[in-house]
Amino acid sequence: MGSPMVFDLLLIALAITLDPLPLMAFVLVVASAKGVRTGLAFISGWVACFGVVIALVLTLTGGRPPEPRSPPSTLHLVAKLLVGLSLIVYGVHRHRRPVRERTPRGRALPAWRHRPGKADPSASVDGASSPRDTSSHDTSHHKSSHGKSSSFLTSRMERGAIWPAAGLAVLLQPWGLVGAGAATVVDADTSEATTWLVLVAFCVLATATLLAAELYVALRPAPAQRRLLGLRTWMSDHAQQAIVFGSVLIGLWLTGKSIAGLIG
Repeated sequence: MGSPMVFDLLLIALAITLDPLPLMAFVLVVASAKGVRTGLAFISGWVACFGVVIALVLTLTGGRPPEPRSPPSTLHLVAKLLVGLSLIVYGVHRHRRPVRERTPRGRALPAWRHRPGKADPSASVDGASSPRDTSSHDTSHHKSSHGKSSSFLTSRMERGAIWPAAGLAVLLQPWGLVGAGAATVVDADTSEATTWLVLVAFCVLATATLLAAELYVALRPAPAQRRLLGLRTWMSDHAQQAIVFGSVLIGLWLTGKSIAGLIG
């Protein structure tokens, strides 16, 4: 695996780990009953997604990058170009989407607040949205079916279940960025030992913020939960900008490199 591919893969991993929506949900996971164990289940599901995607890509390529200017190489560049353009379109769409009205505490006002006589359907904890509220607002960039699945899984975690956290991690993956990583892994040469180190580094870096939060909660539960919930409130105010910036940046990078490869 050449140095440019290493840089691309680690850049994508950085964008994944800084995606605010999974981290905002993870904060609520570790703040729930059996928080540390539930957080480990979330991280296990999160990392498993990377492992499955990488394994599938390496199985398809046989662990060898396509020959330059060959039909597989051209197809790979076209696929990477489509992923890049999709990320740009998604980022522009998020940018143009109206931002919901905020309360003085920085939270988005749910729909019921704009209809007089309606009561709050879900409670809040320490100024942060409940897991049920998160699945309907913080993950709005997913499909509606994903939102319903998230609501079911988070309700199970509220009752002390652990395994649904792994499923929630799968639903909250930034799959556009994961697809960008998969398109980059196509160039991996598994005959080189450094390739495996880079793939492991990709998985670790893409999980770094979750691991840091998990470790913080394990070592100092009370202050960690309080500060992480405060951080979550701050992230809710800046999630839109972060998602737009990350999507457009990675999209432009992949699109530029793909076009250069196709015309070069």
